[in-house]
Amino acid sequence: RSSSPPQVKVSLPADPAERSRAARARPARPLPPRCESRTAESESATGGRGGEEEARRGPLQPGVTRGWELMAVEGIARFFRNSLRRRSVRRDETQDVPPTESKIDAGRRPGDRSSFPYSAGQLFFEYLVVVSLKKNSGGNYEPKITYQFPKRENLLRGQREEEERLLQAIPLFCFPDGNEWAPLTEYTSETFSFVLTNVDGSRKIGYCRRLLPTGRGARLPEVYCIISCLGCFGLFSKILDEVEKRRQISAAVIYPFMQGLRESSFPAPGKTVIIKSFIPDSGTELLELTRPLDSRLEHVEFQALLQCLSPEKILQIFASAALERRIIFLAEDLSSLSKCIHAAAALLYPFTWAHTYIPVVPEQLLSTVCCPTPFMVGIQKRYLEEVLDQPMEEVLLVDMCEAKFLKLVGDEEEILPGKLQSEMLASLPTLNNNIKTSEELNAHVSDTFVQFFVKIIGHYPEHIKWNRSGQGCFQERSFCKAPTSKTCRRFLKRFVKTQMFSLFIQEAERSRKCVEGYFQQKLNEYQEQKKLRRLS
Repeated sequence: RSSSPPQVKVSLPADPAERSRAARARPARPLPPRCESRTAESESATGGRGGEEEARRGPLQPGVTRGWELMAVEGIARFFRNSLRRRSVRRDETQDVPPTESKIDAGRRPGDRSSFPYSAGQLFFEYLVVVSLKKNSGGNYEPKITYQFPKRENLLRGQREEEERLLQAIPLFCFPDGNEWAPLTEYTSETFSFVLTNVDGSRKIGYCRRLLPTGRGARLPEVYCIISCLGCFGLFSKILDEVEKRRQISAAVIYPFMQGLRESSFPAPGKTVIIKSFIPDSGTELLELTRPLDSRLEHVEFQALLQCLSPEKILQIFASAALERRIIFLAEDLSSLSKCIHAAAALLYPFTWAHTYIPVVPEQLLSTVCCPTPFMVGIQKRYLEEVLDQPMEEVLLVDMCEAKFLKLVGDEEEILPGKLQSEMLASLPTLNNNIKTSEELNAHVSDTFVQFFVKIIGHYPEHIKWNRSGQGCFQERSFCKAPTSKTCRRFLKRFVKTQMFSLFIQEAERSRKCVEGYFQQKLNEYQEQKKLRRLS
């Protein structure tokens, strides 16, 4: 870790007009079409087709939030450039791989894809780190990792480099609100999370609890951060409750508990794992950790989003995200910010946001908003003036505190087909009626948006042609022309250009024999209902 304050290197022209011209002037590397019925289009630096904005601007410049996109320490910019080159090579190598050699599970239905792939039996976490504030040579407080569990030894060179990059990034996101700290006597604990994206597209989540350690007099807060590739916010919040409870006794009591957790396997959906832990003066305690039955919603709390915004504004955010635009969320506290941005991304199910995704942007990385490609980021409202001073292009700027938009593209209300939009609005205002639990609320909200996708793209299987070897070929033109509604056709012509749709279709083309997932179940139900209506 560098002892000097981290700095970010972003190689973008200062003038937005010049930057836009430069981005459009960069030639996209031509890629072969996957089948005759689809036109070859420029692909983004992340390995698929970008959103409508990215498609006309070209690929992202090296040095701008890709690879471990969140790192701001000096020297990481060089890693960004190398990561982009390696990623481009990997994409070329995998494009012509036969379906039988694909790393993607051929038995999985499109829509069951997850940003945080996992299965029962995995380890709960990779690391627990403690991040504390230490004074640097300039007299300012700087976040530093003061404890790491486990300490990994005998790593290969590539593994060691990956670990170093990860550990360099973590402190910045545990204290994203700058270095203007002073010792405190009182502090309300905060729970929040961040996401780090690796060069291969895999994501790791940092679950954080920032608290004031026990002691006399004024003292500085510290962060306990659990790094995991598993997405289950509620379950890890419960684990952090136990960490905080033990921290009030002694830091030494935390580590046997985490060792017991690490030796346990991550449970299957709906199952429970029991962790035994000894606490001085209390004896052995048993902690039950139950995973939600519906695993696709276990990293989501839609209530946070609904408390801040009206249904109309949530739909405008959803519409912008569906077209892979640039979206910035503003909120005061870290917890609300991370919850709201996770909820907004979850609205896209069965699709997955595939671009820059930073639930809480550290102060040193505010220039991320200059990025000419799609992003979804959260920024503390205290930095609003700095954000507005940045040379941003078209962006949706959402003030969660005031429940309003500070910047818009201007067409957000016209993106979604009118009839479907009205149906969604009719469903969302009734969410607080007769809904008792957060699980019921999450399911209700998710189903509202799942039904939108069922109705708008549910005919996609009819437009995949299969050859004798079992390889599918998506007929994009006929798919877009199929709906009778003009507004649906207009939306589809834009939606099929997104990277999330391209990834979805790539999975659908791999095999006809797939395990039926939740989205496919809803799609089948909808098709059956249509048949019954026609027969009646």
